[in-house]
Amino acid sequence: MCRGPQPERTQYISASFTLRAQTAGMRIANLDGRLVLMGPDGALDVERASAGRFTSDPQAVYGRWDEFVDWVASAPDGPLTAVDEDRLGSPSPRPGQVFAIGLNYSEHAAESGFEVPDADPPVFTKFPACITGARGDVRLPPGGNTDWEVELVAVIGRRAFQVGRQQAWSHVAGLSVGQDLSERRSQMAGPSPQFSLAKSFPRFGPVGPWLVTLDEVADPDNLAIGATINGETVQQSRTNELIFDVPTIIEKLSAVVPLAPGDIVFTGTPAGVGMGRTPPRWLAAGDELVSYVEGIGELRHRFVA
Repeated sequence: MCRGPQPERTQYISASFTLRAQTAGMRIANLDGRLVLMGPDGALDVERASAGRFTSDPQAVYGRWDEFVDWVASAPDGPLTAVDEDRLGSPSPRPGQVFAIGLNYSEHAAESGFEVPDADPPVFTKFPACITGARGDVRLPPGGNTDWEVELVAVIGRRAFQVGRQQAWSHVAGLSVGQDLSERRSQMAGPSPQFSLAKSFPRFGPVGPWLVTLDEVADPDNLAIGATINGETVQQSRTNELIFDVPTIIEKLSAVVPLAPGDIVFTGTPAGVGMGRTPPRWLAAGDELVSYVEGIGELRHRFVA
């Protein structure tokens, strides 16, 4: 059953932190620019808990992913920080590469007026400067037609080059929720569609609210995904509807480009975007967009003129 949006804000109250009492998985987050481990009662500051073994920089942890996972297994108890989700940045705030997959759900390909891809997925990039966190305001480009696209996001944890799909999941640090916000007027301007600039305005790449490791997700290949605008459901699907699943995407990308730890992969959006409606519908000042993936969390953004 598709899970609806979660409460507007989650507060975690300080208490003792024992990661080992949880499941084998973990959630890591970027709290005010500092790397933290999320527990049921609060956030553990990694730099302080590790006595400086790991820095406070959330991006740096992916370069030492295996060492970090080993440390978490015996992480000490420590003082917690209460978390306001408005303060959460992207769990990978400065990725070297951001990949995005187009037309990866059949119904979305149909509403976009394209054939369903068969052998290879369409690939484009969002420039890293657009990456932002789980909450906050997004400024609408003047005179534009801004659209929404909720997506499952995979973050690379181990370098992947010419990796087969059978090994692909082992190169993924974890999963997050993403929004591939798109300025359609810019996208369709010119003699042929262009994607990267149109999808890279400031804050057009929200990712969060945290990164969830695969062992904390019931089935990473089959998760409910959706979005609402002002409480109205506009997208609702499951990730088992992906034409190219995450392992296949990693196989296809890594056949050409080495994927580095911390790289972000937007895996594609289901049907229900504004461009596919009659008449088209665009985000307007005052709209609140909530994007969610089952077992991971939600993003919540308000749009301003």
